[in-house]
Amino acid sequence: MSEKWTTESIPDQRGRVAVVTGANTGLGYETAKALAEHGASVVLAVRDVQKGEQAAARMTGDVSVQALDLTSLDSVRTAAAALRSRFDRIDLLINNAGVMYTPRQTTRDGFELQFGTNHLGHFALTGLLLDLMLPLPGSRVVTVSSTGHRIRAAIHFDDLQWERSYSRVAAYGQSKLANLMFTYELQRRLATHGTTVAVAAHPGLSSTELARNTPTALRLPLTWLAPLITQTPAMGALPTLRAATDPAVLGGQYYGPGGRFEVMGHPRLVTSSPQSYDVAVQQRLWAVSEDLTGVTFPVVQSPQNSSPAGSVITR
Repeated sequence: MSEKWTTESIPDQRGRVAVVTGANTGLGYETAKALAEHGASVVLAVRDVQKGEQAAARMTGDVSVQALDLTSLDSVRTAAAALRSRFDRIDLLINNAGVMYTPRQTTRDGFELQFGTNHLGHFALTGLLLDLMLPLPGSRVVTVSSTGHRIRAAIHFDDLQWERSYSRVAAYGQSKLANLMFTYELQRRLATHGTTVAVAAHPGLSSTELARNTPTALRLPLTWLAPLITQTPAMGALPTLRAATDPAVLGGQYYGPGGRFEVMGHPRLVTSSPQSYDVAVQQRLWAVSEDLTGVTFPVVQSPQNSSPAGSVITR
């Protein structure tokens, strides 16, 4: 396979079902578009159905839309039930949707918006759909993190919802660190099953709507620098697409741009921050997430006569 992995490197996806959250714009749109072009049946799981339908109309292939508001656990459950009624299999679940640097807000369930949307909503959705993936060799849960998981990031168990004080940058960092810890703990639980794997990716610095809440002090400098330090959404989606489709990918891996500082470039295997590999924190976060969402993951047992899927969850 070429050293510069591109959409041309994506294997044939015919017969596979892919659910992509936040797929009406930006990275999610480019991810869904490429999967559909390679034959997958793609579901755009989006909050705004009208925008989702407009996005679907610009794609070629088998593309449909499912309403999903990650800020509402009721909506997550409704969406999962609808997907279960439509499909008896899901090969790819791509947890892409997210918010960044928002002012202090809460979800409908009272969670801090960035933690609730980026982590808890996807945690619940994955738990509600995972049993449709477990029977399928090669199925993958891909969760999109960010280099922001290194910036002022920690899991603040004493104030997960930022009720005592709030930093939009630190809250984003917590949510993106949680995405990685979720991936690594999920892979640990899946490793002996031999079919489904969990993988993470990040887009580097990509020019998308996600940056619309960037603090004012940074907005003007970033506007000037953007042409030099950001890449297109199509390039930013490549790490996610590689994590989702490259046959060589192992569970527990993390993919990002291959350029300097992982800002731009074609996707390659990267490593996350040392704290993201803390197993005790991963397991504590998992327990807290199950408690907050009310979603308990199916018990994963090793099927007979299967070999464990490849995995790696160490630095």
